[in-house]
Amino acid sequence: MSDALAAVSRALREAPPDQLVEAIDRAVRSTLAASRVDVFLADYRISGLWPVLDPDLSAAGFLAGQGVAQRCFRSQQPATEAQDGGHCRVWVPLTTWGERLGVLLVELPREPDPQTVARIGEMARDLAIALRAADRETDRYRRARRRERLSMAAEMQWELLPGRSVTHDAFLLAGQLEPAYTVGGDHFDWSVDTGRLTLTVLNGTGTGLAAAMLTALTVNAMRNARRSGGGLVEQAELASDTLFYQHRGQRHVATLLLSVDTATGRVRAVDAGSPQVLRLRGTTVEPIALEQQLPLGMFAETRYVVQEFDVEPGDRLFVVSDGVYDARPGGQESYGERAMARSMRSTRLQPAAEAVGTVMRELFAYHADTDLSDDAVVVCLDWHGAGGAGRAVRTVTGR
Repeated sequence: MSDALAAVSRALREAPPDQLVEAIDRAVRSTLAASRVDVFLADYRISGLWPVLDPDLSAAGFLAGQGVAQRCFRSQQPATEAQDGGHCRVWVPLTTWGERLGVLLVELPREPDPQTVARIGEMARDLAIALRAADRETDRYRRARRRERLSMAAEMQWELLPGRSVTHDAFLLAGQLEPAYTVGGDHFDWSVDTGRLTLTVLNGTGTGLAAAMLTALTVNAMRNARRSGGGLVEQAELASDTLFYQHRGQRHVATLLLSVDTATGRVRAVDAGSPQVLRLRGTTVEPIALEQQLPLGMFAETRYVVQEFDVEPGDRLFVVSDGVYDARPGGQESYGERAMARSMRSTRLQPAAEAVGTVMRELFAYHADTDLSDDAVVVCLDWHGAGGAGRAVRTVTGR
């Protein structure tokens, strides 16, 4: 087993970034006597899985729906599928640091034993890491993921995202951005550091490319402060000043900044605008009451204060933009009035990466499957680390 894994790892290291799938195809065929190997990547909406080695299958919509491959992707567990002549398809998830990329297909001449399935899973993990790294050097895998052309604004937003999900000992985190191919100013960002998770959700004013450029400036200003060691207040104030001196108060960005202590579950928050945070505890969905401060960029030298609250093991936090909770299609009541809480409660048994998709699909259904009239962001944080002692929100003026 170790020789086979070493051979696959060596093949991936030596392959050009655009040839990783061919490299693992050759390596798996030679080490496991496989008759077929392919990689299927999830699209931007996570609505289907699409082949890389045989792109002609994409035109036929192969796997763009339910099936064994989708079950493997959603459960993040290997799955097998018997074929004619005694052959067996093995599907294993392509996932790295919690980021779900797709699935790896290996077709074997006979049903494999558990050790062989485990070996294929290890190969898939090596491939997933290589695919993440290769995205900086080739467009091949991005082309496989997109089912239609992205607007320029959406291209900028997807480039700016940290990922779509991440796993940590203390939490699971996932986010989704819609409409995936035309999104403008809404965005999310996160960073996992020693003992701390920093999460931001943004709602830039305007539409299209102008909104995307505004959001990009905000995200990079906050990253600059964060990477220089600044806390939430420094991040908010640097971004606010940067926006103001660029646009003189004519453009602003509503932003929610959260910093979670991964050892205690204590959450520090700066609420600078419209994104909302809601907690699902058991079967109860309730908003976390935070004092809303000025959006970033409205005035020069704006000062911000931090508030704090705790999460307990088993809590699920949703952070949503106003394109989610304030959606009012066809003159209906807003999605956040009742429907959003129902959709959030329905996710109790789903992992975070599935929960964001459920809430977003319910939002589309609320719009009767028509295009969203506003950008929408859903971020889900599942907390299973140590919980804090209190639940009250309090204001902290220090930095």
